[in-house]
Amino acid sequence: MPRTHGHHPRNLITATAAGAALLAASLVATPATADGGTDETAAGHRVVGYFTNWGVYERGYHVKNIETSGSAAKLTHINYAFGNVSGGKCAIGDAYADYDKAYDAAGSVDGKADTWDDGALRGNFNQLRKLKKMHPNLKVVWSFGGWTWSGGFGEAAKNPTAFAESCYDLVKDPRWADVFDGIDIDWEYPNACGLTCDTSGRTAFRDMMAALRAKFGTRNLVTAAITADASPGGKIDAVDYAGAARYVDWYNPMTYDYFGAWETKGPTAPHSPLTSYSGIPKAGFSTDATVTKLLAQGIPSSKLLLGLGFYGRGWTGVTQSAPGGTATGPAKGTYEAGFEDYKVLKSTCPANGTVGGTAYAKCGADWWSYDTPATIAGKMAYKNRQNLGGTFFWELSGDTANGELIKAIN
Repeated sequence: MPRTHGHHPRNLITATAAGAALLAASLVATPATADGGTDETAAGHRVVGYFTNWGVYERGYHVKNIETSGSAAKLTHINYAFGNVSGGKCAIGDAYADYDKAYDAAGSVDGKADTWDDGALRGNFNQLRKLKKMHPNLKVVWSFGGWTWSGGFGEAAKNPTAFAESCYDLVKDPRWADVFDGIDIDWEYPNACGLTCDTSGRTAFRDMMAALRAKFGTRNLVTAAITADASPGGKIDAVDYAGAARYVDWYNPMTYDYFGAWETKGPTAPHSPLTSYSGIPKAGFSTDATVTKLLAQGIPSSKLLLGLGFYGRGWTGVTQSAPGGTATGPAKGTYEAGFEDYKVLKSTCPANGTVGGTAYAKCGADWWSYDTPATIAGKMAYKNRQNLGGTFFWELSGDTANGELIKAIN
């Protein structure tokens, strides 16, 4: 996810994979999904939001905020980010934030303070347990990896069965087994380059998802965040995503971070275009291109969720309002250069143009792109036309205090 706090983006640009064999996959019958494919998670209606464990520090975003913003009532699933992958196994990401930090009554979801009794659960895990009691249909999935911690997947892929067993033992640890309804794998990127380069081969991801499904069974969710790079010979082509699809409940193609100020001089381009447009810097870098390519490989539309970013990416030193301008570097951001939350940009640099189904804003020498309630409405219409399985977004703390963006999701 975005590189914020070291975990963000999915910089699609670094290195494309070597092999470009396009797969014409015929999927075998898929097992019944954990949610039965009915009720609140029926195709099209899933709303999956990422909650980051590091958000409780500098950002001051806690599980209670999911409730007070009105977001909890809209969510069907929370992806808890991130667990680590170390030594070929699933590992705790931040023990203090995850299960040790004590909340007083005012900070707690249900207004009751944490206790220091022997065996008492604290931290985000206990807050999520309380949130689930208030919203009995809400599911929580533990996400492992992310931009910073994907380097451990190569080792894990050498023994997928042992990896799956370690993950199951951690996710279903008796201290918090009731908190989690499954696992999400955020490997950036199998058989390609992200923060590090992986050479595990085209079938490693499929074998890992098969092992996870075998261990977690059909009563738990098994999902994965995957690359959105639909360029010829790019990251989608490097992996047997179609072959792995039979083992997952759904994929979250990361249809954001297509463009950003890692290209310091520009050209400026929206980081999450829905469609291509005249002058787009790279072919295959739009939500529609990603979805079209994955569907063409035989992945069922109900197993693809549409991805949204609750943040903007921006450059400075820009003179041109329209996309395609030159820049001198990343715009200043609160936590990371070139990156800012929607809740901030909404007032500091209001959107004044649209391109490719998303919004952009020029204010002074800065140029930002981000989604707004209006552009999310357009993306929802697209999701429904394509019969996609729902929507997911990175991440909850980027929204306004009253959940302006999540309320635009249908």
